[in-house]
Amino acid sequence: MTPDRFLATVNIGDVLTGTVAEHTRRGTTVLLDDCPGEPLGCVGPLDFTWGRWPGTCSPGDRITSEVIDVSPPRREIMLSWSATENPELWAFLKARGAGQRLSGTVAAIERFGVFVDLDEGPKHPVLPGVGFVTIPELSWRWFEDPSEVVSVGQHVTGEFLVFDTVHGEARLSLRAVEPDPFLGFARATRVGQELRGRVTKPVPFGFFVDVGDGIEGLVKTDRTVQSGEEVAVVVAGIDTTSRRLTLRRCG
Repeated sequence: MTPDRFLATVNIGDVLTGTVAEHTRRGTTVLLDDCPGEPLGCVGPLDFTWGRWPGTCSPGDRITSEVIDVSPPRREIMLSWSATENPELWAFLKARGAGQRLSGTVAAIERFGVFVDLDEGPKHPVLPGVGFVTIPELSWRWFEDPSEVVSVGQHVTGEFLVFDTVHGEARLSLRAVEPDPFLGFARATRVGQELRGRVTKPVPFGFFVDVGDGIEGLVKTDRTVQSGEEVAVVVAGIDTTSRRLTLRRCG
């Protein structure tokens, strides 16, 4: 079969077997058994087995991988080795749907996010947990450190966002299962209303004010204030789409 005809028959999700040809800047090329004339397969640097890197295999090694993309114009089939090395975990993650709720125990807290050991499904072969929550998805409210929101050993429930095929993770959102306090604030507040709040952060073009329940708004001014100072402000604008509150100082 010619390469062009073979490419037309390949679909995402197919499992293909072949022989490692060489390591390139783009990835590791593979001579596929069904079309050995040229190395159409390519395993990207991040699509090797989790915890294993391209240097751990050599030309001539045999691999079985799942198709994750097909590009006839580039004459290339992108492959994931991790999909076939960890079939139970891959199948579990592929079966999750956006919006599905998953529960588990906080396994580790890092500066870049939180690992969650899920109640259901297989364990991760390398990472502390299959579930992972990025910093923005931890809470609707502002915080400086993830440990202010969750603690190791805490049982949490999050909404499934996407299957991260690079790391073999279920990306979760904890804030998605909680009501957004900004929307409640917007329903109860009108433009022109006077509020009192506390300065949280002076910036070169003004300062931010916490007006309650973790809701912060920006006052644009050249007047100097100190963190912690209590001020009276007037609501100048409420944008629920961007979750942005603009204020002006009274007087």
